Amino acid sequence: MSSSHRVLGKTYDAFLFDMDGTVLNSIAVVERVWSEWAIRHGFEPEVLLKTIHGVRAADAIRQLGLPGVDPIAEAKLLLKEEMEDFEGIIEIPGSISFLNGLPTDRWGIVTSAPIELARRRMAAAGIPMPKMIVSGEEVSAGKPSPECYLLGASRLDVDPACCLVFEDAVAGILAGEAAGADVAVITETHTTPFETPHFTISNYASWQSRVAPDGKLVLSAL
Repeated sequence: MSSSHRVLGKTYDAFLFDMDGTVLNSIAVVERVWSEWAIRHGFEPEVLLKTIHGVRAADAIRQLGLPGVDPIAEAKLLLKEEMEDFEGIIEIPGSISFLNGLPTDRWGIVTSAPIELARRRMAAAGIPMPKMIVSGEEVSAGKPSPECYLLGASRLDVDPACCLVFEDAVAGILAGEAAGADVAVITETHTTPFETPHFTISNYASWQSRVAPDGKLVLSAL
């Protein structure tokens, strides 16, 4: 059975969503801020930008192994710049309607972003604020570690294996897999073809969630 048929024919206790690239598009801000940082540190922006999606800023910088550069301090500087720039942040098409159709206690956001940045970006895009948010500040290991999705499922009091994770980046997809959840990949912001065995949709414009007779969630086409 294909991954698409498996996801579409299955019921779930909860839906868990990444934020950037999954329910909102913040690429304009991320590229402005990180491109300037890349130039300051001698990197080609287009090369560096391919390495940062879906992971915490400090983790992305740490992976570069720059001598004399404090990843935590640099991440704080980047956060300050990102907290002042919200121009061009928009919803992934259909995400607001899709999220508003979910029972409020059956979904949440699981993001690598700090909590205040997440709240501000969601407000800028008009994304409904969930009752449950897991931020990158709350876990000891960021994506691709499954810790964030395990924590999100725990807060909703559901088994992660009974969740559908919506993601756009490789690190997040790996985190969802490692948590034991099914994964749906959102490709709206992908600029190159994305090979994945998981169920894949561009955005939410042609999709809806409904509550099955047993009270569980089902993903279906409009």
